[in-house]
Amino acid sequence: MSRPLRVALVAGEASGDILGSGLMQAIKARHPDAEFIGVGGARMEAEGLKSYFPMERLAVMGLVEVLGRLFELLGRRRQLARDLIAAQPDVFIGIDAPDFNLGLELKLRRAGIKTVHYVSPSVWAWRQKRVLKIREACDLMLTLFPFEAQFYDAHQVPVRFVGHPLADAIPQQADRAAAREALDLPQDEPVVALMPGSRGGEVARLGELFLDAAIRLRSLRPGVRFLLPCATPERREQLEQMLAGRDLPLTLLNGRSHEALAACDAVLIASGTATLEALLYKRPMVVAYRVAPLTYRILKRLVKSPYISLPNLLAERLLVPELIQEAATAEALAQAVAPLIDGGQVQTEGFDVIHRALRRDASVSAADAVLKLAGRD
Repeated sequence: MSRPLRVALVAGEASGDILGSGLMQAIKARHPDAEFIGVGGARMEAEGLKSYFPMERLAVMGLVEVLGRLFELLGRRRQLARDLIAAQPDVFIGIDAPDFNLGLELKLRRAGIKTVHYVSPSVWAWRQKRVLKIREACDLMLTLFPFEAQFYDAHQVPVRFVGHPLADAIPQQADRAAAREALDLPQDEPVVALMPGSRGGEVARLGELFLDAAIRLRSLRPGVRFLLPCATPERREQLEQMLAGRDLPLTLLNGRSHEALAACDAVLIASGTATLEALLYKRPMVVAYRVAPLTYRILKRLVKSPYISLPNLLAERLLVPELIQEAATAEALAQAVAPLIDGGQVQTEGFDVIHRALRRDASVSAADAVLKLAGRD
């Protein structure tokens, strides 16, 4: 009699923990006695993962922080490789965290363990030579977006586009009236969501710019009011200081970004994953971004993609305005947002097409691909 399916997974941060738990649920639906080992957070542990150490030890942001923890991270990866090779799982799944997981996948694959990488790093945009390491490290790449799968196909990396879990979770039609009621907003006034990012550095670069743009927008569209979801108490404090002395009808929210998107008519937003959420809520948007001048000069030379925002990458055309660096002025942002408040239909029709394409029951699609690779489908 064959032993139960044994699956190893390593997630390095909260978003990976969400993906991992969804994937584990879908695998258990087919193999109820499956065993799960590796590293994950509270959600994956709740699904039955035996985690070798706390996921938080891998959740490191920023170059300086990584350097400070490098010996620990390398040591943990070496030990994890030894433990997993000893455990002989049927398949290993590295969820995002490419700097940690790709090296681990390479060791495991060389030891004869089937390896999957779930969530593509941005190789299609920059440092494209990383695809050679990926080809060597993993038997299968699972991508959230179709344009990523096209890139891997072109570079002879086995790939499956599984769709995006957010596209499954967010309804095709969000209830604007219910969201406004929940946020105590009037039903008949125009509302614009301001989303300058979730990290301190992003808010430092874009927060005041977005507030200045909101003031200009008030002169173009009198009566407009604003929502600004704050990712953390620290971001809220940062934004409260920026608001001091500005006369704006603006509601700061603690989190609740999805409710803000459901409630609003248009969004002024920093480039990043939140643009995908705005797209899935079918809210017309203007994307802005600013980085340090030197960083921008370096990125301009490295980045191969014609667009920076996910909606445009997914549409493969300029569907939403992108105002970057010097082009991102308060006046330009206000002028770009104003016509979208009641006239963003071209954008929202495009968003609807993309939403349908991304809605693939991602966790089940990913489980199908993993089990097929493991020979246990």
